[in-house]
Amino acid sequence: MSPTEYLSEQLPERQPIMNAIHDAIMANDKTVTPVVEPMMGKEMIIYKEATTMKYALSGVKAHISLHCLPMYMNPAIHQKYEPLLPLAKFQKGCVNFASEEAMPMDVATQLIADCARISIVAMLENRKKK
Repeated sequence: MSPTEYLSEQLPERQPIMNAIHDAIMANDKTVTPVVEPMMGKEMIIYKEATTMKYALSGVKAHISLHCLPMYMNPAIHQKYEPLLPLAKFQKGCVNFASEEAMPMDVATQLIADCARISIVAMLENRKKK
């Protein structure tokens, strides 16, 4: 299944925000390639830098999830965006939200742009050297 097919299978009310987030990732982070694969028991779009997941986007029963590995590995990004998205639920490297109101695209685009500056591959290599 392609990312376009995955997005077209989402609930109609979720498609605009999910398409917009997908477009923001593709426009702001030229290091990633999207593929649809299972993760945590669910199919989702996984955006890989080389062979390593950098982001993932999924629609599950109650919400949409945007996984951002750079946010997981960089607490400053997490601390910056949690207060900017008060209607979203933050986990370590994931933002769960139910609507575009909870994830305004201007904030989502800036989050992606901040994460795009971080190379997950380089960060993981540096961790191995320690």
